[in-house]
Amino acid sequence: MLNQRALVYLNEVIRRGSLRRAAAHLDVDPSALSRQIKALEETLGSKLCERVGSGMRATQAGILLAQHFNTQRAQEEAVLSRLTALQGLSRGNVRIAVGEGFIADLIARPLEAFMTTFQGISVDIRMAGVNEAMSLLKDYEVDLALLYAPPVDPALHCHVETRQPLDLIVPPGHPLCRLKRAITLDDLSDWPLGLMDNPFGMRQMVNMVEHHERIHLEARLYTNSVAVLKNFVRSGIGVTFMPELTVEDEIHRGEIVTLPMRYALMNEARAQIVSLKGHELTVAAATCLKHLHHDMRFFSANAPRLLI
Repeated sequence: MLNQRALVYLNEVIRRGSLRRAAAHLDVDPSALSRQIKALEETLGSKLCERVGSGMRATQAGILLAQHFNTQRAQEEAVLSRLTALQGLSRGNVRIAVGEGFIADLIARPLEAFMTTFQGISVDIRMAGVNEAMSLLKDYEVDLALLYAPPVDPALHCHVETRQPLDLIVPPGHPLCRLKRAITLDDLSDWPLGLMDNPFGMRQMVNMVEHHERIHLEARLYTNSVAVLKNFVRSGIGVTFMPELTVEDEIHRGEIVTLPMRYALMNEARAQIVSLKGHELTVAAATCLKHLHHDMRFFSANAPRLLI
C-alpha cells in the first residue's frame, strides 16, 4: 500500500513546481515533505522528482504516480458522491472554469436555477481563458470547463458542442453595415480594432485566419476583458470580434450590431463543455452539466442567427 500522505505531498510538489511552494500550500515543514517523498522513492526504487534550477520537476515515474493518485482520488470522490446522491444529493461541490464571454448566459438563469434546486451544492467558478481552463482541468483544479473555439486535445472529453460563429461587432450605423455582405479582414484596415489577448479562444481563431489569409491586423486595443471590448465598441471607438450570444443583451438594447465574417473557420467556431477524459464526474458535477446543457443558450442550440 502506497503512503497516501507521501502521494499528496508528491502531487503538490509536481503541481507547484517547487518543494517550498508545495510546503507553503500544504502548511507543512519543507523538510518533513522532503522526507516523505524520499521515503516513497526508496519504497518504489525510483526517482520521482529532480531539481531544475530553483524548482523541482517530476520524472516519468513521478508523473505516472501523480496520475495514478489523481485518478484514484477522482474515483473515490465519484463513489462518495453517488452515496450522497442516494440521500437526495443534499451536498457536494462543482468546480467550473468559465470564459468571460459565457458569464452573462451562465448567470442569467442556469446558475440560479441549479443552486436553488440543489441548495446543498456549492459552486466554484474560475474565470479563465481557453488555455488556462484546459490546464485547470488537467491539473484537477476544476471538474468542468466551458470553452470557446478550443484546440483539439485528446486529453479532454467533450460532453456538449454547439456552433457559435465568431462575428464582427460594430456600433449601430457603422459604415461596415452598408456593405451588405460578409466582412473580410481587408475591410477592417480603416477602423480601430480591439482584440482579446492570445490565451483566449476568440483571439486564437483570429490569429489562425490572419495566418491563413497572410494578413496582419494592427489592433489599437489589446485586453483580457470582454467587458472592456464591449465598451470599446459601444462607445464608438472601434470594432472587435465576438460570438452573437456574448453580446445578446447589447443587441436587444440597440447598442451593438453583429456582422458575419467571410471565413469558414470563424463561421464554424464551436462552444464546448468539457471534462478531463477518464476522470469520472461526481454526481453533483454531472447534474450541473445537465443544467448547463439545457438552460444555457450557448449550449442548448446553435447561435440564434443560424436558426433563422
